[in-house]
Amino acid sequence: MVIGDLILLMFSGLGALNGILLSVYFFTIKPKTLANKFLAALLLMVSIRILKSVLYYFNDQVAGTILQIGLSACFLIGPFLYLYCISKVGDIEKQWVKWPLHLSALVILITVVGIAYPYQNNTELWGNVLYKVINYVWLLYLVMSAAVLIPVIKKLNLKQLSFTDDNTWLISVFLGNAVIWLAYFTASYTSYIVGALSFSFVFIVMLLSLIKSRESQNKQHIKYENKKIIDSEADSLIEQLTRVMQEKELYKDANITMPQLAKCIGISASYLSQLLNDNCQKSFSLYINEYRIEAAKLLLVEEKKLSMEAIAEQCGFNSQSTFYSTFKKIVAATPAAFRKENKLIISPKL
Repeated sequence: MVIGDLILLMFSGLGALNGILLSVYFFTIKPKTLANKFLAALLLMVSIRILKSVLYYFNDQVAGTILQIGLSACFLIGPFLYLYCISKVGDIEKQWVKWPLHLSALVILITVVGIAYPYQNNTELWGNVLYKVINYVWLLYLVMSAAVLIPVIKKLNLKQLSFTDDNTWLISVFLGNAVIWLAYFTASYTSYIVGALSFSFVFIVMLLSLIKSRESQNKQHIKYENKKIIDSEADSLIEQLTRVMQEKELYKDANITMPQLAKCIGISASYLSQLLNDNCQKSFSLYINEYRIEAAKLLLVEEKKLSMEAIAEQCGFNSQSTFYSTFKKIVAATPAAFRKENKLIISPKL
């Protein structure tokens, strides 16, 4: 193998191997959220697909079983991307077809096809027909994922959300997926190895983006440490903040942002962030959600006939699934269990 081919092999395989390691990381990271599991599965499917491409490019006599496994994994890339996106935006419980059934049907389908028509005995079928079907299924789920992310992108454009690690990573995962699909779709005009190379490139760009984001956060944290808010001023601001939250019930606005809240008490968004983190030991989202959950508790006890969806909407949650997950995280019980067991009337004051 010449030096050029060796470098090509190392770089193209690097992304796939790192993708598998990252997949293991997201499978084991705590908390073990559904979104992390979908992301781990997505990375694993892409990595298997890439490894198949690398093996086939450097040895076109590779076993048909390996090629079949690679294409079968490719069939599941789009679905796992879609499930990851909807789990991150909090709409997974609203799906007409529940995700376990959705995913099981696709896994059973590709498994049955693989058993009935193994690659080794049906090379033409897999190479000319199923290969195209699999790539168009991937494209379909890319479009579906884009539709899911439209509200997130709009809020970013309107500066209603900031490019936090989660938002940056979510959009990066989608765009990276789109780039890899495009590389494979146009491989007949370029080279088959381009898909593998694009994954390595996307993987490196995503990691650099994440590292840069974290470095920015660390610098901001150091900046705040050097400018501590004195206790007397902090107490006064917290008192104003509490009064505004209780009187105006700003937490009921599902799209409330830190700049909007900061404006209500006459400070900058960065100063409010420092106040919440340093003096309240809470993030902005936790601070808002605690008010929402306290209001929800009150409704759960007083309004027995009010549905969970109505309570979630009245308390400022974008979706019922987000309400459920936030409630359980803060209260350590589901809303239904709280309603059933708790008979005390709780005031929405912190």
